Amino acid sequence: MKGQGDILKVGSNEMELVDFRIFKREGDEVYEGIYGINVAKVREIIRFPKLTELPGTPPFIEGIFDLRGVVIPVVNLAKWMGVDAPDNVDKESRVIITEFNNILIGFVVHEAKRIRRINWKDIEPASFISGDGGMDSSKITGVTRIEDDAVLLILDLESVVQELGLYQPASGKLEDGKYNFSGYVLLLDDSSTARRIIKEALEQMGFDVIEATDGENGLRILEDMYTKYGEEIASKLRLIASDIEMPLMDGFHFAANVKADPRFKMIPIVFNSSISDYFSELRGKEAGGEAYLVKFDSNLFYDEVARVVRAHIQ
Repeated sequence: MKGQGDILKVGSNEMELVDFRIFKREGDEVYEGIYGINVAKVREIIRFPKLTELPGTPPFIEGIFDLRGVVIPVVNLAKWMGVDAPDNVDKESRVIITEFNNILIGFVVHEAKRIRRINWKDIEPASFISGDGGMDSSKITGVTRIEDDAVLLILDLESVVQELGLYQPASGKLEDGKYNFSGYVLLLDDSSTARRIIKEALEQMGFDVIEATDGENGLRILEDMYTKYGEEIASKLRLIASDIEMPLMDGFHFAANVKADPRFKMIPIVFNSSISDYFSELRGKEAGGEAYLVKFDSNLFYDEVARVVRAHIQ
């Protein structure tokens, strides 16, 4: 499955999703939930394996299994979302094996349908979800409309990993005086939690941080800064730190726009993403990024940011 996304052109503002279904029983009726996950996070899709149960784990943990020498935990997405699934879905169930934040984890879905190519422009932020019908909007990163006016929800599977305690972002403190930078950093990330963690790290290095929630927002901020500072912007804005997966405009498309603009092309860009595959790192370099980091190793983050900024200090 990995490698599908490499056919996407850098700056195309498109992504590929695995479209899967979770069925919900309400009385005598069964409703179909339509969901998606970025292909770049998917290793493969397999039939339901034989599992070993883990006593004392949350009820949505089905167990663990060995996949070619690697032990992988398996999460039942219906249980995690609080969905009462029909009794007859087990025969069609599949497990989507994912890798992000350098962690392998499997997710049980009731049906895996197809690969969809979606433009980030057509993905609305999670705030679009009202929470009606029992759906927790904090578990969703974005929504998009598909055929027959149906709605596909992009799940925040990283929050599952955090609930399990498998992913604890490092947030180590810097030694006093280790770095003494100044100037601004433009930080793009649609996750308020990620922005808080990264902002704290950048401020420890001495930077003032300007926050943006997506690529379109980031471009508007750059325009405002150019209006204020003119050609001195490169000496004021030391770095752009950008996520990849963001609604409206993703990090690759944002970076391609920045590097195509002579006013901003000299400003270095560091990508900081949960996607930990080779093709995304390659696309990041093609888009003009000078480093590609996987969220969030604080020591590596400090070292790479320092390296990139020092190479561009004017």
